[in-house]
Amino acid sequence: MASGEELQGRLTHIAVKVMELCDYCQRHSPGAILANNSSGREPPPRRITQRHGAESRSDFIHKLGVVRKELNESLVWLRMLERRTMAPAETIGPLRIECDELCRIISASRKTAEGNMRKEKLG
Repeated sequence: MASGEELQGRLTHIAVKVMELCDYCQRHSPGAILANNSSGREPPPRRITQRHGAESRSDFIHKLGVVRKELNESLVWLRMLERRTMAPAETIGPLRIECDELCRIISASRKTAEGNMRKEKLG
């Protein structure tokens, strides 16, 4: 399982790469719609940094769910770009793989947090 700092770094890295992809797509008119979509840029700065300020375990779980939702949306955009060959495959492929891995990590983290919350309620 990825540590908090490692996860933060990976999410920040993918956000930067998505920004670079958006810059590329903006210069190529068919991809302009992606450039205006913010889901790929939002998980690290807006959501993950807030997890440290979660008011409760259920708030933390909720925020992980929002991050997962935004990563899933980014994954859909990346798959669409890949299928339309709107950007180089060597750019989109690794981004798609990383985004998918991050979705799985966030899902596992959320599942663990939910399990811990259930144990606390029982214990």
